[in-house]
Amino acid sequence: MAPPARRVDAAVELDGLVKRYGTTMAVDGLTFHAARGEVTALLGPNGAGKTTTVEICAGFRRADAGTARVLGRDPADRALRARVGVMSQSGGVPVSARAGEFLRLVAALYADPVDPAALLDRLGLTEHARTPYKRLSGGQRQRLSLAAAIVGRPELVFLDEPTTGLDPQARHATWALIEELRAAGVAVVLTTHHMDEAERLADQVYIVDRGRVVAYGTPRELTGAERQLRFRARSGLGLDELLAALPPGSAAKESPAGYYLIEGEIRPELLATVTAWCASHGVLTEDLRIERRTLEDVFLELTGRELRP
Repeated sequence: MAPPARRVDAAVELDGLVKRYGTTMAVDGLTFHAARGEVTALLGPNGAGKTTTVEICAGFRRADAGTARVLGRDPADRALRARVGVMSQSGGVPVSARAGEFLRLVAALYADPVDPAALLDRLGLTEHARTPYKRLSGGQRQRLSLAAAIVGRPELVFLDEPTTGLDPQARHATWALIEELRAAGVAVVLTTHHMDEAERLADQVYIVDRGRVVAYGTPRELTGAERQLRFRARSGLGLDELLAALPPGSAAKESPAGYYLIEGEIRPELLATVTAWCASHGVLTEDLRIERRTLEDVFLELTGRELRP
């Protein structure tokens, strides 16, 4: 696969990045570009190298090989601290700090911060402004971490699983905030395990596995225009006869048991073939629907369905 083309508006430029931990290759020749005014999603299973990549971009780690430029500078340049926001799962908040006090302290580090009180209100944290961090729920901690990452009006922000633990209302509010950051020209680098979130928000998507980029493009480029037919029926139906009757280039599989997927050019003739095959086997299909491939489908095809240690 050819590496992605350079972007003149790139806020992050990683080329041939390599990082090892002993004998483990965490990042293996990774090339990644994130542009201003776009949401760029970095997706991959656990252990794929996403966290290490972000840590290098944020200046927390040094690469062993390759080049990394953030807003045109070395990621370790201290001048970037006022221009880059980082939201991480670890939080980094003193457990005894009150939510409002902590956010005001972070805001004081910047020349032109967002009003902390307004940001707390936007993220539904006003009622918890005097609550110590250790007493906040997981979702409240996530929202406080997001607030700390963007209170300084960054040009570039790294968001690590920003909606983990959030209820639907808070999740949608977070999505709206990310979309506003993009509209304001901020470069947003998003890591998430929610494929629907990436498909909704991302302008560009990089899928990484074992430290390498295995696919990249817009969500539409990755999912393609092909549609697929899904239905439920009793498990164990032989698919060889159906495949022989389907148009060339079609595919059929059962995964998991009792769930069937037909891929190819979904035309009336194909639908008639499938329903006739079901009828010939005395099968009444359930939940028959035609849909497009999703980013989750692509992700699983590229990275596998097995559990990772």
